[in-house]
Amino acid sequence: MLYFAHSTPRQDRSDWQPLAEHLQNVGRVAGEFAAPFGASQIAAVAGLLHDLGKYTEDFQRRISGESLRVDHATWGAIVARQRYGELAHLITYAIAGHHAGLANGIESGERTSLKERMRGDTLPPLSPDWQQDIQLPASLGELPFKRGGTSEPLFQAAFLVRMLFSCLVDADYLDTESFYDKQAQPGEPADRSQLRAQPRPSLSALRGSLNAHLSRFSVDTEVNQVRARILSHVRGEAARDPGLFSLTVPTGGGKTLASLAFALDHALHHGLRRVIFVIPFTSIVEQNAAVFRRALGELGDAAVLEHHSAFVVPEPSRADAERYQSQAKLKLAMENWDAPIIVTTAVQFFESLFAARPSQCRKLHNIAGSVVILDEAQTLPLKLLRPAVAAIDELARNYRSSVVLCTATQPALNAPEFNGGLERVRELAPEPSTLFQELERVRVRHVGELADEALAAQMRAHDQVLCIVNNRRHARAVFKDMADLPGARHLTTLMCARHRSQVLANVREDLRSGLPCRLVSTSLIEAGVDVDFPLVLRAEAGLDSIAQAAGRCNREGLRDAAASEVRVFSNANADWAPPPELKQFAQAAATVLRNHADDPLCPAAIEAYFRELYWQKGEFALDGGDLMGLLRRSRLDSLPLETLATRFRMIDSVQMPVIVPYDDTAREALRDLRFAERSGSIARRLQPYLVQLPRQGFEALRKSGAIQPVATDRWGEQFMALTVMDFYDPQFGLSWDDPAFIKAESLCW
Repeated sequence: MLYFAHSTPRQDRSDWQPLAEHLQNVGRVAGEFAAPFGASQIAAVAGLLHDLGKYTEDFQRRISGESLRVDHATWGAIVARQRYGELAHLITYAIAGHHAGLANGIESGERTSLKERMRGDTLPPLSPDWQQDIQLPASLGELPFKRGGTSEPLFQAAFLVRMLFSCLVDADYLDTESFYDKQAQPGEPADRSQLRAQPRPSLSALRGSLNAHLSRFSVDTEVNQVRARILSHVRGEAARDPGLFSLTVPTGGGKTLASLAFALDHALHHGLRRVIFVIPFTSIVEQNAAVFRRALGELGDAAVLEHHSAFVVPEPSRADAERYQSQAKLKLAMENWDAPIIVTTAVQFFESLFAARPSQCRKLHNIAGSVVILDEAQTLPLKLLRPAVAAIDELARNYRSSVVLCTATQPALNAPEFNGGLERVRELAPEPSTLFQELERVRVRHVGELADEALAAQMRAHDQVLCIVNNRRHARAVFKDMADLPGARHLTTLMCARHRSQVLANVREDLRSGLPCRLVSTSLIEAGVDVDFPLVLRAEAGLDSIAQAAGRCNREGLRDAAASEVRVFSNANADWAPPPELKQFAQAAATVLRNHADDPLCPAAIEAYFRELYWQKGEFALDGGDLMGLLRRSRLDSLPLETLATRFRMIDSVQMPVIVPYDDTAREALRDLRFAERSGSIARRLQPYLVQLPRQGFEALRKSGAIQPVATDRWGEQFMALTVMDFYDPQFGLSWDDPAFIKAESLCW
């Protein structure tokens, strides 16, 4: 009997995909994906066994059109356990979960536990014919990871399970996609396979383009001379062995392009595969990606992939998993990071490293053998700092990744001072303490308590001033108090990225032209946004935030440092009290400022600040979900993979993405969604038009009909779009304060 993996409408089955072909293809590709971390054989076995349950009469009847629910994933996990003993647990999680997601080993969560599924008492009989088609190796080989370091054995095991899961999911998806693309009728879009058919530029070609761009830089100012020296020194370090690095350079010192140059040089020298930039906030991903594209010239568009706000992807339950086993699963908006340069967010990067869902884990194997630049590394959330640091160490130790902690305010994460900290972190910058003296361009002072009226008065007294506060409500209130002034502008994450980019372009033009420019913003402007104000007002915050705010003041060093101030203030209005964690940051900053009043932004002050902060929080609070303890109490057969994914949440409140049809490009992409067969490339086009809303705001707009899913027959509720633009203000962005208010003419749109 001939068994099939995927079907088409043809009743004679002449173009159906044979099951043996699919298993062999997935095994081969999964093995290739795992090669950078030395796990080719074990990943290949996972691929060979993942759909073994399709060797059943029930599944073959289902694929022929009968309405049956068939668990086809568990049989492969059972056979792996029978053949390979305890070590097989590393792939049984992946095989059993390659549609519905990784489950816990013993304790049930939303998914049935692996132990319960492995009993197999509800599975249809497995045909012995599979043994004629599939040749399995005698063993899985040796464990690919080195023990020791900051990571404990079961942390390493869980990490490897997710990496193997990634190899399997991506290989399975790609082979399924390839099969159905071959069946596409002429003129039908093949989406991602067409994208992959377009040649990606090599890292060598990208370095050539970057060199051409850098050769045009002028060293006409003292600041540019320092930047040129930093760039030259950092590039000279590229031959150092892969591993952990720090790049400690003051804000405005040229870290962005210096880190890109190092990453390309280092990758080419050591045969690494790609460069991944991890940016702290969604709000600046588009900006950084644009910087890289400009620096890479005509190759930039093909080289750089932005991946920030993931669309809501409806992962199936076990009961519904079979509907994702063929063509339907290709509709999921899933990224696999196959571009040479990835720009993503810290939330996307770290939550994926602890995730259980196929759509989140698919890309993980492409992090191995890459250069990872952690931009503004100090922004890692304290409540998850210990597991995040363990993940950084694991990537460098066992997955041949070089990780660069890139920031002006280097967090104190080195062992032994930080328990479970990083070892052998090598600095790339030339004498950071000297750099901070050379690039000192501002004065920082605390000006006491300011009411909103006094804050507005300070902004009225200066033609060019930036005010940074700690929450959106405060920013909106301050802006309203001075909205009548020339050059008054407001920046918030309730604006889509394309809108924010336009606001910042106008700000930069006004600053260059000497026109009035009064900008009120939340902290989103602090990480990597290239603006240069003579005066910055900053609400009390952590010392790292104050240092980042200082980077928006006298950035080019064209004004006297004594006349370029960062004025830190406390809020007189209790309505704007910071959340408890931010208040703790400010308290730690105040402690350090008293001891470093003359130079509060020097590396010694920053290190003292982070040590004070970690001491105040306490060791257990740095692993608020007890992830490390949970793993320490586990066994290989009881890894709490689903629980880890649930507990590792960098943002506590659930954020829901809404697409704003801000311009013709967004509207055209939304129209394309209604007719496309695949969503991948369209999802990329729509990312600059997303606004993340808290659940209550999302639900308020949804109930009013102001946001609606796009083409539910094709995508379910993956893509939610704003349909009533009354709720999108050109000054404040998206609002849900009064969802019952809709202009009558909007109802006709």
